[in-house]
Amino acid sequence: MRNLKQRLEKPAGKYAALGAAFVIVCLLLSAQAQYGRRGSGRFGRGYETDNPQRIREQEMMQKALDPGFTEDVFTFARLKFDSGYGGYGWGGRIWNDDTPEADLNVIYRLFEATSLKVRPGLNFIDITTKDLADYPFVYMAGAGRVNLSEEQATALREYLLKGGFLMVDDFWGDEEWEHFAEQARLIFPKREPELLTLTNEIFHMVYQFKKQPQIPSVGDFLYSGQSYDQRHIYRQMNHDPHYFGIYDDKRRLMMLICHNNHYGDGWEHEGHDESYFDIFSMPMGYPMLINILAYAMSH
Repeated sequence: MRNLKQRLEKPAGKYAALGAAFVIVCLLLSAQAQYGRRGSGRFGRGYETDNPQRIREQEMMQKALDPGFTEDVFTFARLKFDSGYGGYGWGGRIWNDDTPEADLNVIYRLFEATSLKVRPGLNFIDITTKDLADYPFVYMAGAGRVNLSEEQATALREYLLKGGFLMVDDFWGDEEWEHFAEQARLIFPKREPELLTLTNEIFHMVYQFKKQPQIPSVGDFLYSGQSYDQRHIYRQMNHDPHYFGIYDDKRRLMMLICHNNHYGDGWEHEGHDESYFDIFSMPMGYPMLINILAYAMSH
């Protein structure tokens, strides 16, 4: 949902009405009925602006919007950031990992599966107070390589304390965790990430998870058959999924940190391989996102 500058000045509870409606819609879904395979490799790895299927999807989403409320819709917003950390030879603009396919699949799946009014297209935003104020939910990929300036850390801190929600994704192993933990301390010097257990409500908002979901990079899964990426160091923190949360003073979860996970690949590569879709994208990637959004929009 956009144009929330005024709402972000108010307590986070003001999102409750929207969240309740969202949860009601989601509860009407069945896990098997809501997702239809799109076909292995139908769209390839890149996004082509003249792809007829993509054009039809975007047009359907646009036509579903009420002309009088085109701004009053859910928007999947991805954060842009600088990356100077290259522990594995990475560097540059890692914020755009898995896009545009991941973002386009997410927004269409939400539109298709929930009847939620969703903004078409890509929404890449800078980490500034002005840009963040438009979105109650924002997504960060490649978190193990993010480098925040003091100004960006301040903007994120203010945004989160005023009711915003950040989903952190796409990083693995000890080194990337240690780097992101340093960045998190820039945002909240006095708030430590708390390790979440399966009893946390985020795993039971709409879909009931019996174990914490873990989504590997598609290449690692197809090579090894494992649910975690093989090329990282797991000496101190094992290769299991780790979910951390940072809370405000009222125990509202402001930041969900999905360590040893790659949701972006689960969305991007849903049609790359049938087994990957059946094991990860359908039962984990999209249902967990719906849980996260249901929490973010109702707290």
